Amino acid sequence: MDEDFSFIQPLDLITKDPYELHSIVKAKKENQRQNKHESNKITNDLIQDNAREHVQELEKEKKERENEQGVEKMKLDKEREQEKCEQKELQHQDQNHAENHEDKTTVENLESKARGGPEPMEISQSSISLHNEIPSSDVKILEGHTSEVFACAWNPSGSLLASGSGDSTARIWKIPDGPCNSCMHDEPVNVVVLRHFKGRTNEKSKDVTTLDWNADGTLLATGSYDGQARIWTKDGELKSTLNKHKGPIFSLKWNKKGDYLLSGSVDKTAIVWDIKTGEWKQQFEFHSAPTLDVDWRNSVSFATCSTDNMIYVCKVGENRPIKTFAGHQGEVNAIKWDPSGTLLASCSDDHTAKIWSLKQDKLIHDLKEHVKEIYTIRWSPAGSGSSSPNQQLTLASASFDSTVKLWDVELGKVLYSLNGHRDPVYSIAFSPNGEYLASGSMDKCMHIWSVKEGKIVKTYAGNGGIFEISWNKDGDKVAACFSNNIVTVLDFRM
Repeated sequence: MDEDFSFIQPLDLITKDPYELHSIVKAKKENQRQNKHESNKITNDLIQDNAREHVQELEKEKKERENEQGVEKMKLDKEREQEKCEQKELQHQDQNHAENHEDKTTVENLESKARGGPEPMEISQSSISLHNEIPSSDVKILEGHTSEVFACAWNPSGSLLASGSGDSTARIWKIPDGPCNSCMHDEPVNVVVLRHFKGRTNEKSKDVTTLDWNADGTLLATGSYDGQARIWTKDGELKSTLNKHKGPIFSLKWNKKGDYLLSGSVDKTAIVWDIKTGEWKQQFEFHSAPTLDVDWRNSVSFATCSTDNMIYVCKVGENRPIKTFAGHQGEVNAIKWDPSGTLLASCSDDHTAKIWSLKQDKLIHDLKEHVKEIYTIRWSPAGSGSSSPNQQLTLASASFDSTVKLWDVELGKVLYSLNGHRDPVYSIAFSPNGEYLASGSMDKCMHIWSVKEGKIVKTYAGNGGIFEISWNKDGDKVAACFSNNIVTVLDFRM
């Protein structure tokens, strides 16, 4: 970078929302611009003062020399004329330099704007035509959270939606079946509030960062910034508090059987909890930096990834990893097993997604089309082990470069680059039948894409950045949670 810059403080990054961070950066830039402007002004003043003194000296000399002989006078006049020309030339050069600098600055500003988030390449906003917009009659807005909503998940059995927020609560909303625009539209939704703090204050340390329903939808697990995992009944009753981590929990998953819960934490470890006893069964301490994501392969083995660039596959009862995957050159943000449990996908700050197999140490595919950090990945519900075994298995990746990409995992090639967002994409989710993909971005928009055609079929614009989206089991409702404290439920009909 040509200009001075200073890092945002780590504490700000984990305690402030994107909009606060944005305004900090804005203020810093404004400050810098002001300082530059002032120093330029001082420089200009000095130049002007020098020029004034110079002119005064010339005047003085002129008067002195007027008394001298005519020939001398003519000579001097000639010299002064030359001097004037040179000065003009210098001024002209200065002006050109200033204009060039101004042009350069404008170009740089435009370039840096472009770097901030590439403009969509294929789909301009005008092509997202009005008939694609989800009408407000098909939208139910759930209000109640008092801070940004980080996580949302539909209960596998249907009409319950859980949300987790920076206000130290999770909520379980009872969403009536049928379209949002039925007579229920304006009635308040039945909601249970799961408080993660005692007393009245919203402690930052109790932010709910992640949540997950067990397979039969009877229990909800929540992970919090205070390092505790909590298990609740679907009626919102606190069943147990799991307390062993020494740092915020960033990821939490039930195994398919529902007897174990797996958590990954900033304290660098992953813990398997035995639900029957409410105690920890095993702590896995292989990473040398915070654990960012965990995912079960089956009911006893799982994978973990970390900011240390490493991925480990572990098994309950084993004291060493059963497999180590090294190859990423940056923090590994997310990992996901495909429905059959044979392929593991990972994505990283190094701009790549990778596909691994337990049968070999080296990666199968290195997916390199994104130009910025990849935040998350999802497998389509297809292929062996899924409800659509005859459909082609694909992988979707969402990046800070504002795009979502769909990959052919056999060939390791891009099927579609979905370019409809203008800011980082934080969340993607396939519909249960695998025909649609929903994406949510910091540009406040949720798009629903046809997987077959790679085109937007529905779109919804909210009033805050979107952190997570989730489909219900029937695929006729999509929930999205926003940075402006709300959760929306959208009817999806084609």
